[in-house]
Amino acid sequence: MTYDVIVLGVGGVGSAAVLELARRGQSVLGIDQFGPPHDLGSSHGETRIIRQAYFEHPNYVPLAQASYTWWDQLEENSPAVAPLYVQTGLLQVGPAGGHVLRGVRESAAVHGLDIEDVTPKEINRRWPGRYTVPDGLEGVYEKNSGYLRVEACVDAQIEEARRRGAQFRFDTCVADWQASEDEVVVRTETETFRAKKLVIAAGAWSAEVLKNLPAGADTASADSQADRSESIRFAVRRKPQFWFSCKDDRYKADHDTPAVLFELPHGVFYAFPQIGDAIKVAEHSGGDVVADPTSLDREVHDEDLNRVRDFCSMHMPGVGEQFLRQAVCMYTMSADEHFIVDVHPQHSNVAFAAGLSGHGFKFVGVLGQALADLVLVGRSNLPIGFLSCARESLRGDAD
Repeated sequence: MTYDVIVLGVGGVGSAAVLELARRGQSVLGIDQFGPPHDLGSSHGETRIIRQAYFEHPNYVPLAQASYTWWDQLEENSPAVAPLYVQTGLLQVGPAGGHVLRGVRESAAVHGLDIEDVTPKEINRRWPGRYTVPDGLEGVYEKNSGYLRVEACVDAQIEEARRRGAQFRFDTCVADWQASEDEVVVRTETETFRAKKLVIAAGAWSAEVLKNLPAGADTASADSQADRSESIRFAVRRKPQFWFSCKDDRYKADHDTPAVLFELPHGVFYAFPQIGDAIKVAEHSGGDVVADPTSLDREVHDEDLNRVRDFCSMHMPGVGEQFLRQAVCMYTMSADEHFIVDVHPQHSNVAFAAGLSGHGFKFVGVLGQALADLVLVGRSNLPIGFLSCARESLRGDAD
């Protein structure tokens, strides 16, 4: 069967792309090696923080703001009872000159965002007994932040895409794809599919699916194809997330508890308000390199657990000692830790998103819209130029 567009990878970004293409009247097929929503990639673990005052770079702010519209519309169209987005506010703590607070304040200043500086004393007054902020650190509070229910978001995107006529092949491994000027051919282990265009949103499998993308150039040269050092590289990192018991109900969202992020000398850690019987806490920094995403180590490692436990004992005194459960996801890092969203430099009818570097889920709807733009008309009015695969900062190894 021939489609207008095939989408490889139906996680957060891929399911959003399928939905957006179906909304635009395209016949679209989404293919995934698993059965989304699942816990084998990067779009799982109950929750993801969503925020606007973006410390990674001010250029993300318009995309973050547009993402709120996507989630509002998706929730309005979704039959799910529970909300997809929960506004809790976000408290970010760190040194004034650190990467996080400096970046938050810069983005807020550039885009006129509403943030509030809070001292350690004010933090203790507003959220008593919840956070211990050591000397030398300060906080910034962003009211218009919160969290997304990640699996519910992916499921809602898939179900709305189905209602709009999209088709899916789950638990289906792609063996190969080829693109010519007029056609894309995708081969699985049992079937061959054809389409006019292709979108790739392969997450931790991006390096394998995208093959050798040339770095820092608009088109591939013979040299860049021959020399791997001139190709875009991705580093996949193992990221465990932990759930702990709570000593009481102080961390519940209905007690005005925000999501939090701490930048500390030994790492960056984050936590959500308590949901159900547990509070989720994890480390954003670090992570072991994953050689094969399909064989990701999902066991509990004492060194990972103890780092998060130590963070809680020092900075979140209401978190209990009882470890309840763990989930392991993956960050797919680009060399400069910014997304790559572009038309494939060798195939004008192929668009892709890759290297979301551990901060991409909140944007998946907007990235799906951008991919639909790129694959259908070759450009997007969304401000994604800084995410081009032609940027020089993609040269070299991802860390």
